[in-house]
Amino acid sequence: MNTQVRRRTVLTALACAALAAAGAVGLSGCSKVPDTVKIGVAQPLSGPLGALGHDLLNGVNLAVAELNKGGYTVDGKRVTLEVVSVDDKADAATGKTVAQQLVDAGVVAVIGHLNSGVSIDAAPIYAAKDIPQLAISTNPKFTQLGLPTTFRMVANDTLQARAMGSFAAAQLGASRYAALDDGTPYGKGLADGAAAQLRADKKEVVVRKSFDDKTTAFDALAAELKAAQVEVIVSTLNDFQALALLEALRKVGHTKVSLLGGDTIKTTDMTKGAGIIEGMYATSPVLEAKEFTTGKAFLEKYIEAYKKPPAYGGHYSYDSMYVLSAAIQKAKSADPKEIGKVLHSINGYAPVTGTMTWDDKGEQRYGAVGVYELRGGNWELRMRSDRW
Repeated sequence: MNTQVRRRTVLTALACAALAAAGAVGLSGCSKVPDTVKIGVAQPLSGPLGALGHDLLNGVNLAVAELNKGGYTVDGKRVTLEVVSVDDKADAATGKTVAQQLVDAGVVAVIGHLNSGVSIDAAPIYAAKDIPQLAISTNPKFTQLGLPTTFRMVANDTLQARAMGSFAAAQLGASRYAALDDGTPYGKGLADGAAAQLRADKKEVVVRKSFDDKTTAFDALAAELKAAQVEVIVSTLNDFQALALLEALRKVGHTKVSLLGGDTIKTTDMTKGAGIIEGMYATSPVLEAKEFTTGKAFLEKYIEAYKKPPAYGGHYSYDSMYVLSAAIQKAKSADPKEIGKVLHSINGYAPVTGTMTWDDKGEQRYGAVGVYELRGGNWELRMRSDRW
């Protein structure tokens, strides 16, 4: 080898090593598959929604540990998957900041975010670098941004709103309804849709109120609900807000009501409110792991790893990681753009939920919404459908 060729070889090797260390790919002459492939996870890891965010992170970590232990390969090369996690604090501005941090860290895909407002604001940052974003957020606007990088894990709010309105109208046997939301894109859009469905079903929405997602002072609202003789409250408030509302209703003696919420009240904390009012129900596109044939095995692994059951949708982020890993293998590349192309066409094996596959906008093709009732301290499935 002459001196000039040797010098070129050394320089190329050094460049490849530098890019690998930075998590980047794509330099001519370098392998398309680095030794380590970074997966971003952006969820609320602190604050009131921290338990849900940690659950989603746990699901990814569990899948990555299994894949690495099993000798994960891409294009015949042994590759280590590395999780890079950030706390978006359920805040859109913070979400944009941490999204850029993940881009700068060289992630090839992101599993995030929980909150629709955060996902929507962060999406263009990922799209600018062709990084696929797999979100559990449910606001339809997320996939209506026209970006090829947005993928939703579950059914969207259009279906969930129909489920809320239809169930409340047909199953709860009332004539006077209230619709409340937490002011977020998720909450307001879902409550608006549910109220529209109630009206379509010839039901009267006598109180329609918006709050922010931190309000817990509901004495005035409770008095208004009592004065309006509301029988069913359709709400997208968070669990801690709903609990505060129940206490306010108890203080004014208006407890002969039912509460039907979104998936933000389908939590273990919400069981603290059992018995205060006549009935509590929750709709959710995040079906429980135990509802699936292989859910029991997942739950056993999860509890062994984290010493507690899932708080929310850890099985969906677990499944998403498996489908993402298959997309990387099929792409034979760690190039985010190539991975995104495969995600749009893959019929991915999801170990718990069965299958994940997306349409051209990134909507989950097989998403369903369940309705749950709080009974004996547990949320029990009443019905579920992908049509409503």
